[in-house]
Amino acid sequence: MKKTKKDWTNIDPCSLQIRLTIGMASFSALVLGSLAIWTSWKMQQILIDSRKHEVEQIAKRLPQDVQLYSEMMQPETGLQKAIDNLANTNILLWLKSHDNKILAKAATLNLLSNSIVSELMTLTQMPIKPQVYKINQSYFVLYSNSVEVQGKLLGELFVVKDITREQTMFMVMVQSLSITSILAIIVLTVAIALYIRRSLQPLRQLSQMAAVISPEDLGQAQLYLDNAPSEVKELAQTLNMLLLRLFQSWEQEREFVSNVSHELRTPLTIVHGYLQSVLRRQNNLTPTQQEALETAASEAERTIRLLQDLLDLARADSGYLHFQMKNYVLNDLVEEIVVMAEKYSDRLITIESTTYPIEAKVDYSRLKQVLLNLIDNAIKYSEDGTPIVFKLDQLQDKAIIQVCDQGYGIPLQHQARIFERFYRVDESRSHATGGSGLGLSIVKTLVEGMGGSVSVQSKLGEGSMFTISLPI
Repeated sequence: MKKTKKDWTNIDPCSLQIRLTIGMASFSALVLGSLAIWTSWKMQQILIDSRKHEVEQIAKRLPQDVQLYSEMMQPETGLQKAIDNLANTNILLWLKSHDNKILAKAATLNLLSNSIVSELMTLTQMPIKPQVYKINQSYFVLYSNSVEVQGKLLGELFVVKDITREQTMFMVMVQSLSITSILAIIVLTVAIALYIRRSLQPLRQLSQMAAVISPEDLGQAQLYLDNAPSEVKELAQTLNMLLLRLFQSWEQEREFVSNVSHELRTPLTIVHGYLQSVLRRQNNLTPTQQEALETAASEAERTIRLLQDLLDLARADSGYLHFQMKNYVLNDLVEEIVVMAEKYSDRLITIESTTYPIEAKVDYSRLKQVLLNLIDNAIKYSEDGTPIVFKLDQLQDKAIIQVCDQGYGIPLQHQARIFERFYRVDESRSHATGGSGLGLSIVKTLVEGMGGSVSVQSKLGEGSMFTISLPI
């Protein structure tokens, strides 16, 4: 249920699913809305035309009835008799002369309210089109026609058909049609959304499969969907070819780095050895020569460390970085490393631990390399004389090692990337301290190779704390 809620609340308005759904739903709404409007208009026309025809028949019949009744009685009486016979509760008639005097009218006209009669009389003073007129809450179809009897023009006959009942039913029908159309659009939109969602599912599966591919899996990665459309299968094949090319390029790059590092490390080690040998006979050297040789030896040593780091990373990428895992008491191991670090630095390094012993299965040399890298990092990026603190603790099935300093700190926007290769927070400071940007990357690689994890917490001006978590 949580997954469904997440899918429906985190809606991306730019997604293909939303765009297709809105487009098809809008088209469907336009078609259904147009059909509903056309149907309503057509039904209205049919209603008006049918009543108009009925009123026209009455207007044509009246002269015949007047002539028939006039032969048996007075013309005025015959006219009134003919109008009364044709009128009923729904049909109203009256005859007006050219000077707007009512010559005769149906008795049923007196049953209407004065306001309705007044409004009807007002309408007869304007050009009348056969259409529905709304007066108060009633609806009427009004029609007029000249009446001639024996070639003599009697006046203008007005016939009114009360269609309130039919118009009310028509309005109810239009309302029902509108509600039905809205419900149909909603149901159709939901159906379209579900269909599009299902149709795009192979693309989502393809995206999810591609998202979990790591650099180590490039050689074995294969994207394939059984019941996907042909276009999606073609896309999967194209991605597979792309992954293969990436794997080949990745392998060539790793092989190149490994070969270069290996080939350069040996001659540089020899050069460094000769430099150290010459420096040991410094009595024969001038101060300028001695300074130049010391600088060359220092740079050679730094380059050798850089090449060794590159070799370690290349081996880790290729799966050839082996670990000799054994059980060690971390308290003793950390104390040994601290003693070693204090010999080549003038820093005070202390250990804080409330638990003894804390045992973990690690590779001694690799963990030693990790901790020395962190100590070296703390020394480089903190002021002289500030202490470095090791904290040891055990939380459930994890052994925790924390290396804390009171250095410059790391900006928050850089903390997520400091474990990337060759990434430097401050290029000028890194060059000044001799950093290559590989130390923390080596730390992360070695810790994860031993089944652990490493993270950092830092605040500018207050220092940094690197936390190593190792399985017990």
